[in-house]
Formats: sequence, structure tokens, C-alpha cells
Amino acid sequence: MNGTLYLVATLVVPMVFAIVFHEIAHGWAARLLGDPTAYELGRLSLNPLRHVDPMGTLILPGMLKLLGLPVFGWAKPVPVSYMRLRNPKRDMAFVAAAGPLTNFVLAALSAIAFGLLLRGADPQAAPGAGTLFVADNLKNFIAINVFLGTFNLLPLPPFDGSRIVRGLSPAAGVRLLDRIEPLGIPLFMFVFIVLPWAFPGLHIVDRVVGPPMEWMLSQFEHIVMLVAGPELD
Repeated sequence: MNGTLYLVATLVVPMVFAIVFHEIAHGWAARLLGDPTAYELGRLSLNPLRHVDPMGTLILPGMLKLLGLPVFGWAKPVPVSYMRLRNPKRDMAFVAAAGPLTNFVLAALSAIAFGLLLRGADPQAAPGAGTLFVADNLKNFIAINVFLGTFNLLPLPPFDGSRIVRGLSPAAGVRLLDRIEPLGIPLFMFVFIVLPWAFPGLHIVDRVVGPPMEWMLSQFEHIVMLVAGPELD
């Protein structure tokens, strides 16, 4: 397999599925809390084509990779009808939290699978191409899910963290977040894409998301080693 195809198979594919599961989680949480909008529109499907946003899922991650910047992206947002939720303010926070929580669960499951892969490997033999391919997919799936979950917990629009904070905020905080919401996408593009490209020495993403992401990755590494067995500690 040539380098480009291998990159697509071990990086782009895990990224697409991490983003898709993130969005589906929002839709399922909304349905459980009274809003079946995503279900009615057929957006609770595992078919990636129903969720892929050409810019956020394909073009932007590819450009960021070529520029050597942190790779992230998004899918088409799953539609949630705020007023169809049983308790809109509170339930929207639960809907928002479902996305990052799902990413962390997927990372944990991948860590278990990676540990089982290591446990079953012959330590005296060089791993085959198939084993390396699966290992690279699992490692990238863990890292992408941790990054996506952590990044989305930032308490600023349009991230899920802002909706969680909104659900916990008094009326004044809700009004402030609602005023900031229309500026969310331009602010995101400026802070996390334009500034890192213009001033790479700022390391904005590394400083904001890096420490919690590194801590989370260390926890999943512990899971890998625990499952793999003491001989690999």
C-alpha cells in the first residue's frame, strides 16, 4: 500500500468515524430527551455519507495536515430542535455532553482492543503488515477521539462545552453566550486556524488542548498496558 493510501486508511478513516459517532451521539441523546428531529431526518445512520461535510471532514483536515498544523474537523451537525426537548435548557447540555462522552468511550474501547492485540502478538516475531495496519488504526482512533472530545469541551461557541456551560448558567450567563454564539465560527477560524498559521510560535492549540489531552492519553495508555499484560509494562 503506498503512503497516501495508507495515510487515508489509518488517519482519515478513523477521523471520519470518530466525527460521525460524535454527531450520532448528539442525535440519540436528543431523541431520548424528547426531540426525534435527527431520527425523522434519517441522521442517526452509521453511513458516513449522511454526515460528511466536504469542508470540515475532508478539505480542512487535509489542508491542516499539509501545513503541519494540528488536524481536526467536523461533520454536518445533527439537527436538534431546542423546543422539542422536554427541558430545553437542561437537556441541551446533556445533548452536547453526549458527543465528547462518546469519543472518550470509543477511545477506551480502542485502548482495550489495542491491549488485546499486543497480548496476542508474538513478542519474538516481527509484526506482520496486517497487525501493523490494525495497530496504526487503533492508535490513531484513540488519539483522534481524545482530541475531538477534549477540543469540543472548550467552553466557547460553537463547541459542545459552551452548551454544557449554558445549561448550568444563570440567566445572565445564558444571555452572554447567546450573544457570542453568532460569532463562534469566525472566532474559531481566527484563533485556531489563522493565528497558528500566521504565528506558529504561539502554539495556541498545544497550550489550550495539549495538557488535558496528554493527561487523557496517559490514562488510555494505562488501559492498553493493563490489558496487554504485565510482561509489557
